[in-house]
Amino acid sequence: MGESEKLYRVGQLAELTGLTVRTLHHYDEIGLLSPSRRSGAGYRLYGGEDVTRLYEILALRQLGLSLDQISDAIHGETSLEAMLVAHADHVDAQLAAMQKLQIHMATVLATVRRSHRPTDTDLLDLIRKVMTVDARVENYFDADQLAALAVRREELGEDQIRAVENRWPSLIAEVDAAIAAGTDPASDQAGALATEWMGLLEQFHGGDPGLRDGMYRMQEENTEEIQRNFGGPTPEQIDFIRRANDSRS
Repeated sequence: MGESEKLYRVGQLAELTGLTVRTLHHYDEIGLLSPSRRSGAGYRLYGGEDVTRLYEILALRQLGLSLDQISDAIHGETSLEAMLVAHADHVDAQLAAMQKLQIHMATVLATVRRSHRPTDTDLLDLIRKVMTVDARVENYFDADQLAALAVRREELGEDQIRAVENRWPSLIAEVDAAIAAGTDPASDQAGALATEWMGLLEQFHGGDPGLRDGMYRMQEENTEEIQRNFGGPTPEQIDFIRRANDSRS
């Protein structure tokens, strides 16, 4: 590393790339991108090789690879070719899912057209069937993943989705009560809470690592707003569930 190499502190790198400091810290914590140097005061300092590595990470993220897959590719544990083949298969599956959704939308549209003037029920059904997302959600899920979410919502059905949504507030309250009572994360009670918690999350991501990572990033980077608008979960609750889940493995 040359003496004249430009070094970036984490805040500077975040500002230049449009990432968050939290994301860069997370990449460091999981060993995906650790800064080459530290200042005398202990601040992270990123050099040219780190910037190159960050570009590789973001390029692979754009391909829809999970953080674990990216780590394997970067560290040479899995060939990039093998992952690209796997991703191509995934895209083919998502295209098939999109075609299924397109057929359903065509059926709904034909029904609306036959009635000349759409009824409230028609419009509400269309709203439920077509997954609409705002710009924020699109920052965390690519087009293929959004299509997968739309199909997954269709497969689960509104009753199941509503049941999951209704369960979250009470489950969060139970976890909060367990924390307040000093419950050991390794206890059976905590394990049962963690099992249900992870099960509800899986209703969303269906075991897909890309959807799971996007969901976790969206929660981590919008924690305060999620707490304010939806009542949680708090970092303390997430940490409790993480420790309880780790104790089961």
